[in-house]
Amino acid sequence: MNPSHRTRAARVAVVGAGAAGSLSALHLARAARARGSRLEIDLLDPAPRWARGVAFGTDDEEHLLNVPAAQMSVLGDEPGHFVAWLEAHAAPEQAQPHAFVPRRLWAAYLDACLAEQASDPAGLVRVRHRRLRATGLSRVAAPDGGADGAGPSWVVRAGSEDVAADAVVLATGSPADPVDWAPESLRASPFLVADPWAPGALDVVRRDRRGPADVLVVGTGLTMLDVTLSLVGDGARPDRRVLATSRHGRLPLAHVPRPALPVVPDVSAWDADLEAVVEAAQEHLREVGTAQGDWRPAADGLRHRVAQLWGRLPEEDRHRFLDEHAGAWNRLRHRTAPVPGAVLDGLLATDRVEVRAARVATAEPLPLGGLRVTFSDGSSREVGWVVNATGGGGDVRRAGDPLLGDLLRDRGGLRLAEPATRGLGVRTVDGWLRDSSGSTAAPVWTLGALRRGELLESTAVPEIRAQAQALAAAVLHEVAPLPRRLEDGRWVGGHHPVARPRDLLGLPLSTTAEAAATYNAGLERVLRLQAGGERLIAEAVVLDPDLAVGHAALALLGHEAGADVDVPRALAAARGALERRGDERERSFVAVVASRVADARAGGQALTRHVAAHPRDALAVSAAVPTIAFSGVTDLQREAWDLVEGLAPAYGDHWWYHSLLAFTRQDQGRLEEAGLLAESALACEPASGHAVHALSHVFYESGEHRPGLDWLDAWIERSGRDADHRSHFSWHAALHELALGDTEAVRRRYYAQLAPPTTGGVRLLVDAVSLLWRWQLTTSGWPGSEELPPPPVEAALAAVDPVLLTRPSTPFGALHAAIALAAAGHRDRLERLRRRCRESDDAVTSGVVAPLCEALAAMVEERHAQAADQLVDLLPRLVLVGGSAAQREVVEEALLLCLARSGRPERAATLLDRRLDRRPSPLDRRRRGALAALAGSAGGRLAVGR
Repeated sequence: MNPSHRTRAARVAVVGAGAAGSLSALHLARAARARGSRLEIDLLDPAPRWARGVAFGTDDEEHLLNVPAAQMSVLGDEPGHFVAWLEAHAAPEQAQPHAFVPRRLWAAYLDACLAEQASDPAGLVRVRHRRLRATGLSRVAAPDGGADGAGPSWVVRAGSEDVAADAVVLATGSPADPVDWAPESLRASPFLVADPWAPGALDVVRRDRRGPADVLVVGTGLTMLDVTLSLVGDGARPDRRVLATSRHGRLPLAHVPRPALPVVPDVSAWDADLEAVVEAAQEHLREVGTAQGDWRPAADGLRHRVAQLWGRLPEEDRHRFLDEHAGAWNRLRHRTAPVPGAVLDGLLATDRVEVRAARVATAEPLPLGGLRVTFSDGSSREVGWVVNATGGGGDVRRAGDPLLGDLLRDRGGLRLAEPATRGLGVRTVDGWLRDSSGSTAAPVWTLGALRRGELLESTAVPEIRAQAQALAAAVLHEVAPLPRRLEDGRWVGGHHPVARPRDLLGLPLSTTAEAAATYNAGLERVLRLQAGGERLIAEAVVLDPDLAVGHAALALLGHEAGADVDVPRALAAARGALERRGDERERSFVAVVASRVADARAGGQALTRHVAAHPRDALAVSAAVPTIAFSGVTDLQREAWDLVEGLAPAYGDHWWYHSLLAFTRQDQGRLEEAGLLAESALACEPASGHAVHALSHVFYESGEHRPGLDWLDAWIERSGRDADHRSHFSWHAALHELALGDTEAVRRRYYAQLAPPTTGGVRLLVDAVSLLWRWQLTTSGWPGSEELPPPPVEAALAAVDPVLLTRPSTPFGALHAAIALAAAGHRDRLERLRRRCRESDDAVTSGVVAPLCEALAAMVEERHAQAADQLVDLLPRLVLVGGSAAQREVVEEALLLCLARSGRPERAATLLDRRLDRRPSPLDRRRRGALAALAGSAGGRLAVGR
C-alpha cells in the first residue's frame, strides 16, 4: 500500500546498536519529530546496551578518541554539543574543544543523546533496543495491517522472532575477516586471542603470571596500540614486553596536541587516474608541510576530498591503491591521540615494546603454556599469548555474518546486495542498497564501514554522523513522505495530517518539496558565504512562482549583497505570491525586505523586530548582523553584540550560529574564545565563510601573521575559490603581508586578486582601494622608509561606481569614499563629500564622517598638525560607523603618520606601544624604531623600547 495513505506509524529496523546504529536511530527519531511523522524504531543487537559496539565498548581510561572533542558532536548542526555535555559530565581538562577524551565518555554521551530522543513526550517516536541477532531479510507476501492499513512489507529474521519493518538500516560495522594469517596450529591454540574486543578477552592475558611474559601482537596499527596500553598498564605483569609485528612494521602516527585546521585542496583539475591522483596528493602534502611546517593539515584536508577522488577512479585503479598505497594513507589519516603516541614512544625507548616487519610462519605449544612462534625472517620468540590486532578487513564475502550472507545469496537470479570494491562493504545509491539488477527495490540502507568500498573513508564518527543524518532524511522520505506538490491551495501526495516543507533551520515553507529543496540548496550557499546562492533561489521560484520568501530573498540579496537581481520586480513578485499563500513569518519577511529597500534605517528597525519574533530566520539574521558587509540594523556595536547573544536559545550550537558568535567574540576582543568557536564551526562545516572570516580576524588581532597568512592563503587557493566576497579574504591576507613587511607579496596579491576587473562594485572600494592607501600610509609614507610603494590608486578609483563616491548610502560606505578620495589626493571631491555628509539626516554620517572628510582634506594639503588634532578627536567615535576594528584601523594609520610628520613622534609612539602590547607586528616594531630615531634627531628622549 502507498505509504502516503498510511495512518499507522512507519517502522524501521536498525541492525546494529553500536556507534553507526545508534547515530542512525538518533537522527531518524530527531528528523521524525521535526517533521511531525510517527515512527517506530527497533534497534536489533544482542549487546546489553546501545551506543557501545567494538570501538566504544571499552572502559579502559587509556583508550582515547582519535579525534578532538570539538569534532565529535552527534549533531552536525551543533558542533559544540559534545563539549557542552563534557562540561557537565567530565573533568574540566576534558571539557575542552581540543581534548582527546576516553572513548567511554563518548559512548556515554551518545547513549544519553539517543535516550533523550527516545523519550518523546508527544508520542510520535518510539525507540526500542531488542537484544536479537539478525540473520536474514524476507519480503512479506501479503502484508495485513488490519484497521491501521497495510502492514510492513518486510521482516528481519532474528532467531525465532520476525521483526516487521518498512525499512531496514544495516549498521553492523566492519565485519571481521577470518584469522587466516595464522598457521593452523596457532588458530587451534587456546593462547590465541582472535578478537581482543570480545568481553573479557584481554583480562585473562593481563592476569596470567605463569607462562612467558612476552605477548605477540600481530598488527602494528591503532588496535595494537590499544592492546598494548591494556597489557602494560597499571596492574600488568611488570616484566611484560610486547612484540608487535606486521608486514611493513609501520607504527601509528600521532596528532599534535592542538591540531591545525584542515587545508582542503581543490581537486577539480586533478586527473582521474591513480598515478596522477597520488602525485597531486603528495604535492599537496609537500606544499602544506613546507608552508605550515606540518603535513597533518594537508592530510586532514584530503579527507574531505577522498570520496570525490575515489569515485573517479576505475575499478582497476582502486584495487591497485588498496594493494600499493592504502597502508601509507591509513597511517597518515588515522592517527592516535597525542598522549598514547607519547606513551608508545616511551615504551619503545625502554624496550617494553619491540616492532618487527615479519609474518608469523609457525607456532608450537610450550610445555608450561604459551607458544614458540617462528617468523618469516627465520627468528623465533617464546610468548605467553598471541593477540590478533589486524583489524577487520571488511570483506563481506568472507565475513561469515548470517545477515550479510543472506543479502548476498542468490534468490532466483536476484541478490539483494552486491559486494563493492574488494568486498569492502556493499554497493549503494547514496546509502540505499543496490541489488544485482542495479535497482534499489528493497528498502534497505547502510552506512559506515559497509560503504568503504564506494567511499574509502567511511569509518570515522564525523563521516558516519553525516551519513546518518542524510540516511534519516532518505528513509523517512520513503516510509513517511511529506507532500510533494500543491493543487488549488491543498497539499497533495503525502499522508494526512501533513507538515509543510521546511527550510534549513526548520521554518515552514509554503511551497512544494521540489522548490523547497532547491531553495534550501541556495540558502545553504548564502549561509556559507559561497557564490551561486541567488542562482539556486532563482531556480526555486521558477519551480514554484508562488514561493514568496524566495522572491523576497532575491530582493534582499540584490539590495544588500549586490546580486544581479531586479529588486523592484522581485519584491512585486513576493507581494503577489503572498496574495495566494503564505504564513505570518513569510508575510513579515516580505514586509521587512520591502521596508529595508525603501529606507535602510527604518528597514533596519523592522528587521530587528522580525528577528526578535522569528530568531531562526537565518536569512533575516544574515542581513541584520552581517560579518562581511557595510551596514547592519544598527551602527551601535553593542546593540549588534546583544542581538547575536540573544539568538543563543534559538540556535544552540548550530555551526552557522557559532560562526556569527565567533565574529562577535573577536569584535569584543575575546580572541581565544572566538578562535575555538570558529574552529568548532569549521570542523562541522569546512566551507563556512563566516567562520573563516572570524578566524582571519583572530589571526590578525593576535599578531599570528605568518600562521594566519599560511592558513588563509591555503584556504583561498583550495576552498575559497567559490566564496562570495573572495576579495575580502584576499584583503585579510594582504594585511598579514603588510604587517610582515613583505610589500612585494602585497603587490603580487593586489594585481592577482584585488585589482579591477577581478574585484568590482563596493568591494573594490572597501578592499582594494583602502588597501592601497593603507599600504601608502604604513610604508612609503613614513620617514626613511625604503619599502616598495603601492601602485597608483587612480586606476582602481576609475573603476569604482561614481555613486559610491558621491552619494554613499551608509556611514561605512561614506568612510571608504572619503578614504579613496584622500588616497587619490582629490581635495575638491573630498569637500563635496563633506558637505553632503554634513547635510545628511543620519547622525553618524553628519557627526563622524563629515569631520573625517575635513581631517583627511587637511592631510591631503599636508596640514598634518591640524589633521592629527581632528583625527584624535574622531577616533573614539569611529566605532559608530560600523565595520571591523581592522577596517577602521586605516584611520589610526593616518593619525600615526600625521603625528610623526607634525613633530609629535612621542604621541605616535604611544599609539604604537598600545598596539604592540596587544598585537606583535614586525612592521610596527620597525616604525617604532623610526619614531625613536625621529625623536632623537629632534633632540627628544624617546626610547626604542619595543
